[in-house]
Amino acid sequence: MRPKVRLPLWRRAAGVALWVVVVAGVVLYAASLAAPLWFQAQGQRLLVVTSGSMAPRFQAGDVVVLRAVRDVSELRPGLVVTFQPVGSEHLVTHRIVSLHQLPAMEQVAADGQMAEVVDAAGEPTLQGYIRTQGDANAEPDPNATPFERVRGVLLAVHRGWGEPLAWATSAQGRATLLAPPLLALALLEGLSLLDARRARRRRAPGREDDRRLDALLLD
Repeated sequence: MRPKVRLPLWRRAAGVALWVVVVAGVVLYAASLAAPLWFQAQGQRLLVVTSGSMAPRFQAGDVVVLRAVRDVSELRPGLVVTFQPVGSEHLVTHRIVSLHQLPAMEQVAADGQMAEVVDAAGEPTLQGYIRTQGDANAEPDPNATPFERVRGVLLAVHRGWGEPLAWATSAQGRATLLAPPLLALALLEGLSLLDARRARRRRAPGREDDRRLDALLLD
């Protein structure tokens, strides 16, 4: 049995460094996937804050943790909620300042014109609404929001999570996290092939002197 050839120091150091890159990249990528999934498994949702309307409670760049509203009876003044204003595709997180029973409204024209919803007797149909205001805003929000457009109740705030979380879950972030480990694996495979080729050359007949010289150089 031939003794195992000891790899030179630079080769061993390169192998360790490349495996560190692989492990670190895989761990970071797994964490970027696991964090939102962990909160989702708890029935919660993460939302990145993009404005300072609720400072100092939280501000742009923070992440808020939300849970769904189980029943409208949970809504009360002073509660911080995330809602989708009527006619908007964006979410807003503000504090409830009051609750109201107001006539339900529906859109009656393409330009956004609204009209009251009436019952068979022609009486207005009442609907629960919240009035909201950002803690940093001097005035309440201009429009009331129906109860059913409330998307969550604030549970917790994580300072500074916004930028890393948004980057890690973006296409650019995913590519950046995955590219170094994949490149490192390719380099490790290439080095392994070179090691195998070098070992075969050392075992070739008539190369005893070369093998002795290689051994001296490697040591």
